[in-house]
Amino acid sequence: MRNRPPSFAPAPTIRGVPEGDTVHRAARRVGKALVGHSIHEIATPQARHRLDRWPDRLAGRSVRSVDAHGKHLFVRFTGDLTLHSHLRMGGMWGVYDRGRRWRRAPHRAWLVIRTAEREVVQFDGPVLELMTDSRTRFDRRLAALGPDILAPELDEAAVLRHLREDDPTRGIGDALLDQRNLAGIGNIWKSESCFEAAIDPWRATAQVSDREALAIVRGARSAMLASVEAGNPHPRVYERTGRPCPRCATPVRAGGQGDDNRTTYWCPGCQR
Repeated sequence: MRNRPPSFAPAPTIRGVPEGDTVHRAARRVGKALVGHSIHEIATPQARHRLDRWPDRLAGRSVRSVDAHGKHLFVRFTGDLTLHSHLRMGGMWGVYDRGRRWRRAPHRAWLVIRTAEREVVQFDGPVLELMTDSRTRFDRRLAALGPDILAPELDEAAVLRHLREDDPTRGIGDALLDQRNLAGIGNIWKSESCFEAAIDPWRATAQVSDREALAIVRGARSAMLASVEAGNPHPRVYERTGRPCPRCATPVRAGGQGDDNRTTYWCPGCQR
């Protein structure tokens, strides 16, 4: 029996959580603003980092690349130093012309990198750390990440292996959120990809065939790649609780799933 929530107790909606497409899009913007440009100033206004001496440690260095893996963003400087960021629930990377007003209040800035023309700002943390390149490869948290859903070539065999090694009674929607299985999917694309594949996100992973699992993953990848290019995705079930399913008109439902009670949206009429 699938562990669905009761229909009278939908979980609250979670809004604005950055997922892999958002982070990859931010990496593009940040990279365009910093790679090949001289760094004029680095500031760390957040009290947590005022004693870390990042402006001194990064003085005279240039940004050689900016990349992302799942929900993690890396600003890589010359000299084997990398700034690692994870935005969690409410962080954001902003890129602005010098002198332009920021979208968030200045007191929410954790990091500011200025060139002659741009200001790159990381707001609201909460994970921001300076590490060596080698540590980014061997750090236990990062090494445990599964394949990046937006990698140039997705290792589908590795994704299936991780899913099969996971708890077989776990709902496939919950398993998709586990970054150790597949990095980058969050609440939006978990719900949307299961809907597009017509798979019930509450179905136990063991009851989802390899063909069905790959249909979910490939659907998520395709939609997220499109979001990286164009932004502004238009979800069909996410945050549409009670509205008619666009496929069968059954009211869309929402409920908390997994140990973290993350909200899942689905159509009980056409997702099996």
